[in-house]
Amino acid sequence: MLVVGVRVPRVKKRQRSEDEGKKVKFLGRHLMLKGEYVDDILSGRKKATIRLGIVKLKHSELIVHGGGRPVAKIRVTNVRYKKVSELTDEDAAIDGFSSREELLEALRKAYGEVKPDDYVTIIEFEVIQRLDQLPVQDPYMGLEPADIARLALRYLQEEFNEEDRRILMELTRTNSIRAVAYRLYKDLGKRWRVRRVLRRALRLLVERGYLRVKSAPTLGENAGGE
Repeated sequence: MLVVGVRVPRVKKRQRSEDEGKKVKFLGRHLMLKGEYVDDILSGRKKATIRLGIVKLKHSELIVHGGGRPVAKIRVTNVRYKKVSELTDEDAAIDGFSSREELLEALRKAYGEVKPDDYVTIIEFEVIQRLDQLPVQDPYMGLEPADIARLALRYLQEEFNEEDRRILMELTRTNSIRAVAYRLYKDLGKRWRVRRVLRRALRLLVERGYLRVKSAPTLGENAGGE
């Protein structure tokens, strides 16, 4: 459950189409950031992202992407809405900026004109899993099957045939190898087929540099999982 700092502002439909700072937008499982902010997120200096407009989140856990790859999994701890004129140095600090003015400069660089009465969404979060230091001891490197599937579909979709993509898509919905085997094949004995696709997806994500591990991985063909 997301913690919302204030009630979502009501915006007229006409205004939404005319003014970027008053549009209502929806955020799915993936949070995209510029590569220059990756180190600040991983170091803990950046604990929020401030987006122009009213952003509604569909999920409390997101995968952060920056510099062309996924970098971390985060848990959203708070969502607040403010007008640009109400932003403070404290808001800037949790977003990794040294001052309110530096934050405003970054907003203008990203969005162009930013008006004092435009709304912004402050999404506060904590990193729950780094994706650049994954352990090799776990068969799936500590990742949820659903997250492996989401990343494979985002970065490597063309590497999989139609059946494999169906398996990956079902994993994003169920996060369960058993459930996918039953839903697609009505046979729990087909779990091996789901595991095979999942292992291949993880191997390719590491080989292509999208995921990084603490040491060179060796993914055994007998990796288990349910």
